[in-house]
Amino acid sequence: MQAYSQEFARIYNAKWSGFAEQVAPKILEFYSSTPTGRKNKSVLDLCCGAGHLAQHFLKHDYRVVGLDLSEHMLGFAHENLARYVESGQCELVRADASEFTLEERFGLVVSTYDSLNHLEDESALQNCIRCVSAICDGYFIFDLNTRSGLKNWNNVQVDEGDENELVIARGEYDGQGDKAVMRITCFVRMHDGSYKRFDESVYNTAFSLSNVNGILLDTGWKNVYFARIKDLRSPVAEPESENRIFVIASK
Repeated sequence: MQAYSQEFARIYNAKWSGFAEQVAPKILEFYSSTPTGRKNKSVLDLCCGAGHLAQHFLKHDYRVVGLDLSEHMLGFAHENLARYVESGQCELVRADASEFTLEERFGLVVSTYDSLNHLEDESALQNCIRCVSAICDGYFIFDLNTRSGLKNWNNVQVDEGDENELVIARGEYDGQGDKAVMRITCFVRMHDGSYKRFDESVYNTAFSLSNVNGILLDTGWKNVYFARIKDLRSPVAEPESENRIFVIASK
């Protein structure tokens, strides 16, 4: 799985927390309404990034373990979640989502912002799901960019929101293959007024949702369906037609 540079992690932490802040309350509301969620307040935030989603659960008195491969993302997570880490309510672990083991067990494993699209291929996704199944007693909730959604990457986005930095994102996806790429270029103003440039390429794998469903059922999940974030209780009849879909798996 891809591990991101320090500069990319800094931009991610500063600019892209909005998605986690949007979806975290809806995932918490859904999970807390289930029989498992009413008695088990332990969460694994898989591919936790800078800890923005974990922070929401921690504020609601959940025990959270955050796992990520990027040491730089975890560095920002340590800063953002410092008081919870110090109290022992939160633990941060560096590991690959497709190959990890934990002694602790969880009622909920959650992974958002299309993090699992970053896995290299279907085999890596299968390994990830198997790892999760081994340590989860309740729900596994994650989102994926679909092929339909990845077609929207074929454009250029320019973020000029901060006079001290400019972010340009250029997406590429042919609509047929298994790989999409977002090439990100950022110019950061230095103390002397000059600009420093850095580049990062972010890859997404386009997974067949039918295959995802089959992998989950084959690795111990008894109930699987696809939903929109606005209503995680209602299955979507044609998930491949959505741009982003949430996968709800339970035991």
